[in-house]
Amino acid sequence: MPHLQYTGPDGATLRFKLLRRLTSIGSSRECDVVLAGPDIAPTHCTIEHEAGNFKLESASRSAPFFIAGKKLREHNLRHGDVFVVGPIELSFAAIDPPIASSDPESAAKVQIEAMRQLQRFSELLLRDESSLDGLLNELIDQVVALTSASKGFLVLAEGDKYEVRVARGLDRQPVDDPEQLLSDKIIREVITSREPQIISDAYHDMRFQNSMSVINLKLSSVMCVPLIVRGELLGLIYVGNNSVVNLFKQSQLETLRVYATQAALFIKNAKLLNELRSDAVGLQKRLDDVKFGQIIGSCPQMIEVYKRVEKVAGTDISVLVTGETGTGKELIAQEIHSRSPRSKGPLVTVNCGAIPENLIESELFGHVKGAFTGAVGNQLGKFQAAEKGTIFLDEVGELPLQLQVKFLRVLQERQVQRVGETKSTPIDVRVVAATNRDLAKDVAAGRFREDLYHRLNVIDIHLPPLRERGQDVALIARYFVTRYAREYGAKIDAAHPFDPSGERALLRFNWPGNIRQLENHVKKALVLADGPALTARDLDLEIDMPGSAGAPIAIAAPEQILPLTEARELWQRDYINHVLALNAGNRTKTARDLGVDPRTIFRHLEKEDKK
Repeated sequence: MPHLQYTGPDGATLRFKLLRRLTSIGSSRECDVVLAGPDIAPTHCTIEHEAGNFKLESASRSAPFFIAGKKLREHNLRHGDVFVVGPIELSFAAIDPPIASSDPESAAKVQIEAMRQLQRFSELLLRDESSLDGLLNELIDQVVALTSASKGFLVLAEGDKYEVRVARGLDRQPVDDPEQLLSDKIIREVITSREPQIISDAYHDMRFQNSMSVINLKLSSVMCVPLIVRGELLGLIYVGNNSVVNLFKQSQLETLRVYATQAALFIKNAKLLNELRSDAVGLQKRLDDVKFGQIIGSCPQMIEVYKRVEKVAGTDISVLVTGETGTGKELIAQEIHSRSPRSKGPLVTVNCGAIPENLIESELFGHVKGAFTGAVGNQLGKFQAAEKGTIFLDEVGELPLQLQVKFLRVLQERQVQRVGETKSTPIDVRVVAATNRDLAKDVAAGRFREDLYHRLNVIDIHLPPLRERGQDVALIARYFVTRYAREYGAKIDAAHPFDPSGERALLRFNWPGNIRQLENHVKKALVLADGPALTARDLDLEIDMPGSAGAPIAIAAPEQILPLTEARELWQRDYINHVLALNAGNRTKTARDLGVDPRTIFRHLEKEDKK
C-alpha cells in the first residue's frame, strides 16, 4: 500500500499509509502527518491521490519542499522518491515491503490487503472526475503492489484480438514497449481456456518450450487471471517477474482471482459510464443540429420560420407571430429579441388575454396616483418598462376595441400617456405581437381594427401546428425526456427513450394542444413509467382513432361502456377542462372559443369545485 516513511521525534521510524484522497502534512495537530521542527508551516504541503498518481504540492509559496536539493512547489511522486520538509526527510513508497513467507499469517495478510486495495479502487471509481485510463492505471499499480511482481499489464480482449491497455512497473510508471514484454502464448491460453494460470518458471516449463516469446524474454514467474463479467471476457490481468522463480503461490492466485472478479465489474461499469457519456455528447450534438436558439425542429416549415426570424431580427419592423395555442410563439419572440440590436435591453411579455379588461390600459400604459380607485401611487406601464428593448404582446387579438384605438396611437406616435396624466412620454420600443386567432376574419367581422391589424402585421411569421411537423414531434419529445428525466428520477435509456408503440403514438397523435400538450404527456409518462423506454400506455396515447382534422389520433380506452347521455356529459366536461387548460384558465376566452355564454363555463367550474 502506498505510504510515507520518516523518523519521528523519538528516533523511531514511522510509516503513514496514504489512504485518503488528500493527505495534509505540517506542524498543526489538525494535519494528517504532524511534523515538528523549524521552518515547517502549520499546513506545509499536501499529497493528492488521483487514479494512478500521487501529487505532492506546497500549501503556500512560502512553504516549499526539497527533492535532491532542489526547491519545489509541486511534484508527482514516484516509488522511492525522498523529499524534505523543514529538517525532516520523508520517503514515498508505492508498495509495502514483501511479507516474509515464513510468517504463518502471511496469506491472511495478503487477502486483507487485497480487500483494502479493492475498497480504495472502488472509492476512486465512484468519483465522477476519475477517467477510465486513470482507473486502469490505478488497478494495475495495486495488482503489482499486491503480488510483489516487477511489472503488470491489463490486456483488453475484443474477439480473437487483444491489446495492451495498461503496462506499469513497480515504481507506478508506464512500461516502455509493453508488447515486447508479454508472452503471446500465455495470453492466448488464458483467453481460450478462460481459466487463471500460474507459471512458476515459464522459461523451463514444457508447455512453453516452443514459445519464442517465452524463450526470448527468459520469463520466470507469471500469473494471468481473466476478467469475466456475466460470461463476457473483457480481458485479463498479467503480472510477471523475470528474476524470481516460484514467486507466485496458489493462495495469491486465489486472492487475485477474487480481486479480478470485482475489478472486472468495475471496468465494465466504467466502460458503460464512458459509453453513456459519449451517447449523451452525441445526443447533444444531434440536438444542437436541429435547434434554433431554444426552438427545436428541422422540418421544412420550421426552416422557413428560422430564415424569416433571422431576416427580421436586425430591424425594428413590427412582427405578428401567428399559430395555434402551444406552438411556441413566445419562443419566436425571444429569438427575435435575442438576435436583434436590442438584445441588451429588456424583453417584456404581456398576455393580453389574462389581464382583466378594466385594468389592461393601466397595465400597458401605466397610471398616476389617484387616476382611479386603488391607484395609490404612480406606476410605469409595460411599454415604458420595455424601453430600449422589446415588448411581446401575446394574445393581442383579445384587446378590447376601445383600447385598440389608444394602442394604434402608441404605435404611430411612439408615445404613451399614462392613465390620469395629460402629457405624453416618448418611448423607444420594438413591438412583437402574437395571436392564435384569425385576425383577418376578426377584421371582417368588426372585432379588430383593420388599421391596427396592418400596423402590427408588417411581417407575419406563421408557426405550423405540431401535427404538421412530422419527425419534429419525436425530436421535441426526446428533448423533454432529457430535460425532465433526472428531475423526476426516471431511469430512461437516453439513446432510446421510446419503445415502438410510444414512437408510433407520438407521431400519430393529433396534438390539439401542440408542444405544451406534448410536454405534459412526457412529464406524466416519466412519473408513471416502469421500464427504461416510454410506451404508448405510459404516454396515455393508446388507441388510434380518426382525429377531427382527418389525421389519426390516440385516446385512452374507456374503462366501461356508458349510456350515451352520460358519455356525452362526461366527454363535454373533459373537453371544457381541456380547452380551459389550453387557455391557461381564462374563462372568458374559453367561452369565446367554444361559442357559449361565459355563464356556461362558470357553472361548469362550480360543479367541478363541488366534486
